[in-house]
Amino acid sequence: MSFFDKIFGGKEEAPERKSFWKKIESSEDLAKAIEASYHHKIAIFKHSTRCFISSTVLKNFEREIDSLDHKPDLYYLDLLEHRLISNKIAEDLGIRHESPQLIIIEDGKVVDSSSHEDISISQVI
Repeated sequence: MSFFDKIFGGKEEAPERKSFWKKIESSEDLAKAIEASYHHKIAIFKHSTRCFISSTVLKNFEREIDSLDHKPDLYYLDLLEHRLISNKIAEDLGIRHESPQLIIIEDGKVVDSSSHEDISISQVI
């Protein structure tokens, strides 16, 4: 980022996500995630990259995951970049949109959903 971008608010680059995340960036990615839920529990983390609270919750959640020996099947959605996919999740799965939000899915159905300080790795394992 250039000096002028820092002063005048140029576009910041998004930080790289941890390697355990599978990104959802299309309807096809979402369909694959839902399909995987028929084989094992999955989690989708919906994150607003412009929200300090969402960033804090995400960092805390990633710290919890880092401490695990076995990583669960985790999907990451940047809801600002992929608003239509975020809306599709809410509509198709019948849940209210929140951010940050952790959605736990088994057999194609939401079995748990939490937001903000209620998000915990214990929901996934």
